[in-house]
This record gives sequence, structure tokens and C-alpha cells, in this order.
Amino acid sequence: MKIISTNISKIKTVVHNGKEVKTGIFKTPTKEPVVIEKLNIIGDEQADLVNHGGVDKAVYAFSHNHYDYWKRTLKNDDLAVGAFGENFTISDLDEQNIHIGDRIRVGTALLEVSQPRVPCFKLAIALNNKQSLKLFTQYYHTGVYFRVLEQGVAKRGDAVTIEHKAKHKISVKTLFQAFFDKQYPDYESVLLAALELPELALEWQAKIKKKLGI
Repeated sequence: MKIISTNISKIKTVVHNGKEVKTGIFKTPTKEPVVIEKLNIIGDEQADLVNHGGVDKAVYAFSHNHYDYWKRTLKNDDLAVGAFGENFTISDLDEQNIHIGDRIRVGTALLEVSQPRVPCFKLAIALNNKQSLKLFTQYYHTGVYFRVLEQGVAKRGDAVTIEHKAKHKISVKTLFQAFFDKQYPDYESVLLAALELPELALEWQAKIKKKLGI
């Protein structure tokens, strides 16, 4: 794996359904190295600090391999890296093989997988497609949120390597699909197993408990 693009944004105000919305989802590539700190990347802004940024969502990565699928699905050949609001567009980032708690070196920073991404309405704004939230959820390839264990610097072309592999079988894709796919076999056992993982973000622990009624 390697970094194809580093992407950041300032907060922008757009009009959605007749209302002004502030968002930092419109990320664009930067040629300069980015500095990864505990809560975010320097120069990258989040408008909604309740649902974006913070310890368990300090960094968001999305696979460059998914872009061809989305160009076809959205009928948009001009879809550019950063379109999904990711800080890092990474080659061969496979949510099925990336597990909660995996520790991954991105540039000089050490990151830990904390949760899948649950899309909000701002993704539909960014992609200019009302169906994109449903399509994104049904595709189950959500990208990966990380917490920062060691601060550092990363740039386009840097290697992305797994330094510690979690011993369980709860991948980012497995967890997301077990939560959202009504046909997923034995989803309860997957979600209960996920609750046992100390690395799983508190937000997702709460979501699972609510879903299972515990």
C-alpha cells in the first residue's frame, strides 16, 4: 500500500435544501507533506466536531481502488481523489483485510484502526447524488477511520504498512456489513464480538449496544 494523495480542506458554506451548511468534506490534494496530530491533520478543518474529527476520527483513509467502481456507479468519470472526504487516498487499502485495532504506519505516523465510516448527508452533497448514501452503505467498502498513536508526517508516495495485526476476525467491512446488512448471517455474534474489542471507537460501541438492545 502507498499514499496516492493527501487531501485537506478548509470549512466551506454551501446551500443544501434551502439551508446553509458548513462542511469540511470538500477535500483537495496537497503536494506538501501533512502533519498528523492526535485530533486531526494540521490545515484540515471539520465543521461538525461532534460527528467528525476527534480522537477516534482523527484521520480518514479511502482506497484508490474503489474509484473506478464509483466512477461507473455515479456515471462520473471526473471523480477526483478526495471526493469522499478522505485525508489519504491509499492504493490497495482493503476493508476486508483491515481489522479493528490494526496498527498501520502512514509516513512517519503510527495509526490504529478505530471504526468504519458511516456516511452522513454531506457525502451526498459532495458527490452531488441523492442516492449516494444508500449506494455507499450497500457497497460496504467504507474507508477506514484511525486514531493517532504516534504523531508524524506523511506525503504522497509514502509507504503504508501494517506494523501490528489484530488477532481477531472483525474486519472493517465485516463489522459494517454485520451492522447494516439485514441478510448478514449471524450478525449478532459478530457485533457481540466487536463489543469485546477495546480498540473499537466508543461511538460504535454505543451503536452496537443500541442495535442489540443491551
